Amino acid sequence: MTTFDDREKALENKFSHDMELQFKARARKNKMLGLWAAGLMGKSGADAESYSQTIVMADFEEPGDHDVVRTLMRDLSAAGKPTEEHTIRKQGDRFLVEATRQVMSEVKK
Repeated sequence: MTTFDDREKALENKFSHDMELQFKARARKNKMLGLWAAGLMGKSGADAESYSQTIVMADFEEPGDHDVVRTLMRDLSAAGKPTEEHTIRKQGDRFLVEATRQVMSEVKK
């Protein structure tokens, strides 16, 4: 292999690794959002964990956060805890920072 080929392969590997870390952070953020919403709805324990997995899976419906936000808004409203979109998005932003920090600290171990 040439130096160029080595460099290209290294960049591809880095990109793949970065995408994997980003995926893990997003999934963790969505789980945190699900647990947060579950708490607002009065769920705890296994019910809260199960609900958070529903939110993680909702992220696979379409690109972006729209599917997660829409699911949370619908479920919170149905539980009598209507929450505005900007509140959910702000909470998601906070959780993404924390989730990214957690994922990166696990990589360093």
